[in-house]
Amino acid sequence: MIDVRPFATLGAADHGWLDARHHFSFASYHDPQRMGWGAIRVWNDDTIAAKSGFPPHPHNDMEIVTFVRTGAITHKDSLGNQGRTAAGDVQVMSAGTGITHTEYNLEDEETTLFQIWIIPDRRGEQPSWGQREFPKAAREGGFEIVASGTPEADDALSIRTDAKVAAATLAAGQSATWRTSGARHQYLVAPDGRIRVNGVEAAPRDGIAVTGEEEIVVEAIDDAQVVLVDAR
Repeated sequence: MIDVRPFATLGAADHGWLDARHHFSFASYHDPQRMGWGAIRVWNDDTIAAKSGFPPHPHNDMEIVTFVRTGAITHKDSLGNQGRTAAGDVQVMSAGTGITHTEYNLEDEETTLFQIWIIPDRRGEQPSWGQREFPKAAREGGFEIVASGTPEADDALSIRTDAKVAAATLAAGQSATWRTSGARHQYLVAPDGRIRVNGVEAAPRDGIAVTGEEEIVVEAIDDAQVVLVDAR
């Protein structure tokens, strides 16, 4: 099954400093048909104005992956962690028993990012945060895993759930293949460029929900970047 969720149908919240689009129910946006996809609970498409951001707020028992598309985000948390994650790079926060953090765009330009929440397999553990640079060349023409429940095997950031987060950069006409199990759930978004997923076309920033497939072939109609989550 492949279900394209057009960008225009997503939940929307414009706070001035934050223009957010919600692929799944979040905050004041509630759609009982879009409560998540497998273990994927949240996928927010955020545009954060320059010199603004999220003030201190808490999380617990959630794996939160931030994929920065343009600009950069600066993180501080109650564990004393601090770091700046720039375009193309990734940060992961395992909220565990509880963590309070801030995320600010301290740049002179707007920042765009995907924030993805995945339900953990293991709850009640100590919270943690990690950030890593991923050279963009490594994902040209194919998928690179950036966060994983098996981080050593995948050379990726660690998440406490049976899931993988991957990204690919494709030139027009190129394709990338992701092999999986039909029992699992995949969700893909191309922030720019049109793509086809197993022959089904999607526009930029559309969500593509997939299950029941053992092979996912992503074709780039235009130059495109693709972010994919594969979860139980």
